[in-house]
Amino acid sequence: MQNVTLNNGVEMPILGFGVFQIPLEETEQAVTDALAAGYRLLDTAASYGNEEAVGRAIKASGIPRAELFVTTKLYVQDAPAEENTKRAFETSLNKLGLDYLDLYLMHQPFGDVYGQWRAMEALNREGLARAIGVANFYPDRLLDLIINSEITPAVNQIETHPFFQRADYQELMREQGVQIQSWGGFAEGKNDLFTNPVLSGIGEKHGKSVAQVVLRWLTQRDVVAIPKSVRPERMAENLDIFDFELTDDQMAAIATLETGASLFFDHHDPAIVKWLSARRLDG
Repeated sequence: MQNVTLNNGVEMPILGFGVFQIPLEETEQAVTDALAAGYRLLDTAASYGNEEAVGRAIKASGIPRAELFVTTKLYVQDAPAEENTKRAFETSLNKLGLDYLDLYLMHQPFGDVYGQWRAMEALNREGLARAIGVANFYPDRLLDLIINSEITPAVNQIETHPFFQRADYQELMREQGVQIQSWGGFAEGKNDLFTNPVLSGIGEKHGKSVAQVVLRWLTQRDVVAIPKSVRPERMAENLDIFDFELTDDQMAAIATLETGASLFFDHHDPAIVKWLSARRLDG
């Protein structure tokens, strides 16, 4: 496994396992299988509703805590945001059955972002969250948070895949010391990703699947990826990407797939802002 070093010196695996949209009743077994396959970065969120299942799998694995890198995410909090953020963190930690998190992300750029961030900074200083970051922040929101905060986010987890590559934004984040992390790396199969002729052709030359080509493309760009699967054989396949390298011509060919737009939702769309901001978690 290759690691990236975050802006505070914490090391993070460049390839991990995500549990978004895995059915709750399948999550514990999926995480158990992922850990057995060799994954050590696990990514969940309060809003996924499966932190307890992830925690059970971690506990049952017997893997030393120091060998794992566990991420979860804070959803939008009502006022008082600082107080409620700390409460939400404690809830997530208890559900996971852990004493600390390796990475705590603010899931959406909405609500009292600054109050939430101040609470996250305090959690980081106390050692309860080794690193803190954000998700779904566009450049304007990220820069404003950096300018008006004491701690710069270590990570920004954003939609990143061959059809929405975020290259310019990645460069801006690199300048600011923020590590890019991909969600939706396979674009959830949209735009016929798994049969795309460019990706398929590259895969044939390396004896690799389209999924492996995409993950190699992401990690070769220093993008942290968290593919999900419930099939052990696919989990193993997704990890098997460090024995080949894409050529400059192949990287350039993948660059031509860029559409310049999200395939899911736009955080600048007023309807999306209203929906995400109004949503609240039970418990």
